[in-house]
Amino acid sequence: MKPVSKIQKIPKQPLAVAAYETIIKKIICLEYQPSQHLEENLLVEELGIGRTPIREALVRLQSEKMVESHPNKGVIVRPITLQNTKAMFESMHIFEFGVVDIAVKKDCSPFIQRLKQANNTVKKAILSNKVFHLVEANHDFHINFARCSQNEFLIRGVADVRKEAKRLSYLSYNNAIDPDRPLESHYNAVVKEHEKMINALADKDAERLKRLLLEHIETFRQRIILFMTS
Repeated sequence: MKPVSKIQKIPKQPLAVAAYETIIKKIICLEYQPSQHLEENLLVEELGIGRTPIREALVRLQSEKMVESHPNKGVIVRPITLQNTKAMFESMHIFEFGVVDIAVKKDCSPFIQRLKQANNTVKKAILSNKVFHLVEANHDFHINFARCSQNEFLIRGVADVRKEAKRLSYLSYNNAIDPDRPLESHYNAVVKEHEKMINALADKDAERLKRLLLEHIETFRQRIILFMTS
């Protein structure tokens, strides 16, 4: 008789990772509001996770600038300010245009396939009406776009900016901000803009790609301005 093979147990997710992923999702989805105080005892009670993993998660979130520590207030969700938002869009423009300049001179074929896969995930998130998944898929698209540069410093810069943009992306994708551009129309436009960017990248057409990227970022920026000033 053949020896009975042991069933391998899937290792449980470390509690600090589980705490981090739960808290950051609530921050991105604005369940934890900007400037909200994250009381450690309440997090322990709400998430059902011990104090040490919660603290480890908050330290990681602070290093990623998703939360801030203040002497008198403790840990708060990082505020969304006009100044930070303006700086974020300026940085997004500079970093991603830099990606274009380098990427068109390199072989991007492996990354182009990843871009197509990420955009398909965007489509699936739209069809299933899961806004958080849409935000994550859109983030994945732009990180893979940055990877086309094969430059670790640009990739890191885009990742930092795009992580900062996640809450604003959730606002943009979860609210009918512009009466002239219903959400369904906005979703479809995002998918098509991604497709055009992929084609321009494949053609190594830097001028067309920059024009498409500028329109893509500007649409996002205008929606956020409209939301923040309405």
